[in-house]
Amino acid sequence: MTRLSVNINKVALIRNARGESRPDLRQFAIDCERFGAQGITVHPRPDQRHIRYSDLPILKEVVTTEFNIEGYPSDKFIAEVLKVVPHQVTLVPDPPGVLTSSEGWDTISHLEMLKEVISRFQDAGIRVSLFLEADTEAVQASTETGTDRIEFYTGHYAQMYTRNPAEAVSPHKEAAIMAQKCDLGINAGHDLDLDNLAYYANNVPGLAEVSIGHALISDALYFGIQNTIGMYLHQLNKKS
Repeated sequence: MTRLSVNINKVALIRNARGESRPDLRQFAIDCERFGAQGITVHPRPDQRHIRYSDLPILKEVVTTEFNIEGYPSDKFIAEVLKVVPHQVTLVPDPPGVLTSSEGWDTISHLEMLKEVISRFQDAGIRVSLFLEADTEAVQASTETGTDRIEFYTGHYAQMYTRNPAEAVSPHKEAAIMAQKCDLGINAGHDLDLDNLAYYANNVPGLAEVSIGHALISDALYFGIQNTIGMYLHQLNKKS
């Protein structure tokens, strides 16, 4: 079964808007797990506009399923992640100042840096996932880095889904087959939602985990977080 990791960045963004402690990020993470989430994801950025580095040890203390920290491997990010030792770190190629992750790694040009960073995290007992485009060559090249998993960027899939679902998912299916041949775990994330999630999960073999934040938290404004997590889990379990 594909696991659902809830990205709580947007909850922290609301908290930071008032400079106070409401909503309580710690309690929100606890409740997400209580309502069925199988992981909690955060993505601290250099400006700390949502998740702050000071949130990481607090969340590590309470997350009992899987704690996944995403981010660009700057010296600061690496140091903060190594202090906390989450279950998984997902490396994304975001330069400072971007609003959201919108492309995967060029593992060829960044090979030596990625090898070194991945090795440091693995030596600390942290599983590593690399944010990648759904491309068989990119998947194959990623094996040289030593990564444990890859996370497919699903933004292009989400954009194409309403026009042609089969065409949208095709590269992800092919890339997932390649990942299985390369003995890589498969995660996915970005713009997955209640409309396109079930189709993706049913057509991408070996999908271990999806990380969903913006759409899920937006839906929770209407349906409540408990109902929304249940709705997303239902989509993941729906058979085509």
